Amino acid sequence: MDHEARQQRPPYDISAITGQLFIAPRPRAHHVSDVRGLDVDLVISMIWAAPPAELAQPPFTLLRMPTIDTPFTPIPMALLFRGVNAAIPVMNAGGKVLVYCRMGMHRSVAMACCILIARGLSADEAMKLVVDRRPVADPHIYYIERRIRLFEAQWAARPQSPALA
Repeated sequence: MDHEARQQRPPYDISAITGQLFIAPRPRAHHVSDVRGLDVDLVISMIWAAPPAELAQPPFTLLRMPTIDTPFTPIPMALLFRGVNAAIPVMNAGGKVLVYCRMGMHRSVAMACCILIARGLSADEAMKLVVDRRPVADPHIYYIERRIRLFEAQWAARPQSPALA
């Protein structure tokens, strides 16, 4: 792609939810440089389509968790926990996480909200923050909000390992 064509291409629609957590729609190969510019460590894909090959190579770690976005096929809770359990150590170490789905409206939003819940926010606080930082986000569509609230309840009820003395 020549310089003029790159100048006319709209920027990649990445939303910074926090300094460490980003939501975006499906990246294409020409978006990899935008992702690289964020110093992202972990990329969580919530779609079936294969990501650009570069997102599966260092400095990135890619976690593919293909899901379908319909009211009849809710996001499996095990996938939400798997994504959170991958993201939290990265963020605790100071790293950054990008979560994406096809449009950056539902599946990635659910995952980001779950990550925020695991970091101490309530479901309501997480959904508000995500919508404030990414206005296209729709965590309140009933089948997504149900998963976020169920995650909050299950996260709070999970067995906790004893604190290290």
